[in-house]
Amino acid sequence: MIKRYSTPEMAAVWDRQHRFDLMKDVEVALVVAWGKLGEIPYDAVDRIKRNVTFTLDRVDELERITDHDVVAFITALGETVGEDACYIHKGATSSDILDTATSLQIMESGKILVNDLKNVLSTIKKRAYEFKHTPMMGRTHGIHAEPITFGLRLLSWFAELKRDLTRLENAIEVNRVGKMSGAVGTYANLHPDLERYMCDELGMKADPISTQVISRDRHAEYLLALAQIGATIDRIGTALRTSQRTELGEVEEAFGKGQTGSSAMPHKKNPKTSEQLCGLARLLRTNAFTGLENVALWDERDISHSSVERITLPDSSILTSYMLRKLNKIITGLVVHKERMLEIINITGGAVFSGRLLVSLMGRGLSRSKSYEIVQRLAIPASKGKGNLKDLAKNDEDVKSVLSDPELDSIFDLNYYLRYVDTIFMKVMEETNEEVV
Repeated sequence: MIKRYSTPEMAAVWDRQHRFDLMKDVEVALVVAWGKLGEIPYDAVDRIKRNVTFTLDRVDELERITDHDVVAFITALGETVGEDACYIHKGATSSDILDTATSLQIMESGKILVNDLKNVLSTIKKRAYEFKHTPMMGRTHGIHAEPITFGLRLLSWFAELKRDLTRLENAIEVNRVGKMSGAVGTYANLHPDLERYMCDELGMKADPISTQVISRDRHAEYLLALAQIGATIDRIGTALRTSQRTELGEVEEAFGKGQTGSSAMPHKKNPKTSEQLCGLARLLRTNAFTGLENVALWDERDISHSSVERITLPDSSILTSYMLRKLNKIITGLVVHKERMLEIINITGGAVFSGRLLVSLMGRGLSRSKSYEIVQRLAIPASKGKGNLKDLAKNDEDVKSVLSDPELDSIFDLNYYLRYVDTIFMKVMEETNEEVV
């Protein structure tokens, strides 16, 4: 488990003691279910609920003998309830207990992750509205394209994280299932109603069909949802790292008093947290791939998935929570240089307005090919610092023959490109059922 990145509440979910505590809850729920079926006396159910306990030391001591963690565990439980031990684990197989406990852990982790993600969404939404009308350069292929606003960039991240939230909530629901169907899923020594009673007791649904295990496509869906969150964080981190490059300087991560960027270069202020998050996203993707590999098991079950899950499920849960909290901190403290953003829009001599100039020439009857040739002839030199596109256009005979100076002035109006920003914000808020600020 990646302890360095763990928060206390997420660490608690995947703590070994808690894991066995949940397994005990499953065993008790099974006893209660048998009681509802009339197969265990109610006084025995009550005694077990009051008295059953265990210690990890005793489980470990027994496991050294049994070489089987669940057998050691149920033996330790049985030692604490005396003659009622005959009712512990009645009819069950190990995976009935293990898989149901894992589902409970995913549900608990999911609750924390949903809260973390909602906090990030709130922060990004707030800052998107803050910079709603802050012009910046939009780029495709890393090259200046047309102006956007920094608020729109943040809004795009917000919309994607909203979809991530939906995927996460769906994955949690998919894993809100338990099983008590026996060695190959046929309820040979159990009963479907028993499974339903047990799951009701635990606040879960009964898996409609299971083998010896809950199908691992459910776990894969959870890991994929976390990997997708990681991919979005990677996208955001990459954009922030790019924008903090010395040549751009549009934004920068907050830099605290006394913080050091480099041991050798005192001037350095590096986007180190964004870089860290981009790196950790790779682990989430790797774990998701492993989750997919775990889906194909031999027949009704083998054990090839088990050891892997003990790493991937806690690690991905822990990392995702850590990454979301770090991202929230980055966005909260992000320093935005509005003046620099505007300066960068203008460094290509108005070449970014070439698209509108092209459309305007076509609107006056020139063919597309002719219009494109005219604008390209003027725009490329302007982008290389050899004049301003508007001035070049005003002095070009081909352009002057169809467009007046006042018309050209209106073509080079930055606000024209940003006139639908409010509309886009409204669309996203409606799509995501968010309140408009």
